[in-house]
Amino acid sequence: MRLLVLGGTVFLSRAVATEAVRRGHDVVCACRGESGAVPEGAALVRWDRSEEPPAELVGGDHDAVVDVSRRPSHVRRAVASFPDAHWVFVSTVNVYADESVPGGPGTLPLHDPITDDVDLATDPEAYGPMKVACEQAVRDGAVSAAVVRPGLIVGPGDPSGRFTYWPSRLADAGEVLAPGVPSDPVQVIDVRDLAAWIVTLAEQHTKGDFDAVGLPTPIGDLLRECAPEASFTWVEQEFLTAQGVDPWMGPGSIPLWLPRPEYDGMMQHLVQPSLAAGLALRPVGETSRDTLAWLREHPDAPVSGIGRERERELLAAWHARA
Repeated sequence: MRLLVLGGTVFLSRAVATEAVRRGHDVVCACRGESGAVPEGAALVRWDRSEEPPAELVGGDHDAVVDVSRRPSHVRRAVASFPDAHWVFVSTVNVYADESVPGGPGTLPLHDPITDDVDLATDPEAYGPMKVACEQAVRDGAVSAAVVRPGLIVGPGDPSGRFTYWPSRLADAGEVLAPGVPSDPVQVIDVRDLAAWIVTLAEQHTKGDFDAVGLPTPIGDLLRECAPEASFTWVEQEFLTAQGVDPWMGPGSIPLWLPRPEYDGMMQHLVQPSLAAGLALRPVGETSRDTLAWLREHPDAPVSGIGRERERELLAAWHARA
């Protein structure tokens, strides 16, 4: 298979290119080439997607295209340039308009599309609606397509710092602040599992919409699998909110924690259709172990979330609350 990866230098798109090369495919990565190197064995064609693609790309006979862009104009331009290839477009579960209800493709309404390119620094809420517009462009312009909507992608190479907080924290001794209650469901997907499945979708020219997520798992089980011997203290979400702790991501956050019930749907998306289409999932303990090894090899890698001193303050306040 001749695979065109639009990207190929960072996290998921790089993992896709790496896996496709491993399987013996002819891989071309098209990007500006400013965020890092493409995997060994893949070819780089430089393309600023605000411009028309270079002739060497348009003239190529691509069997499949993988795209992760969030910019509708970039996706429209690319689909118009490669309409005869099978497309695998990486969208997001943020396309769903109601984050409080579990579900997935065909069961949940989508946001109204935003067809213009919006600066997320000024309007972060435009992310999901722009991805809706990107999905529409792919479906309207490509001869065939699979749309995958990831939830929280984790694993080695994670540039967001969202999941890396936990392997880093759990590697240290001491009392661990765990958010919410142990039964709160969470979903994560290892970037390597997602990348492997995307290559399979490209190989098989699979069509349809899928949520690219892991199995819904109680957060207590997930953390225990990552660190069986850790000492967890479960702190109620109302207390965390009152203490000014942020959910999900950021320097003042506890990652993986989302307020309930308003975000009940974010961590309970339908995975069964994806498993039937070939998605295979590794144990989260393996993901945590490999992420920790990557963090130790890359000490400058981002780790988001509260620091140890802030955690100690919160635990002290929780124990003293009576």
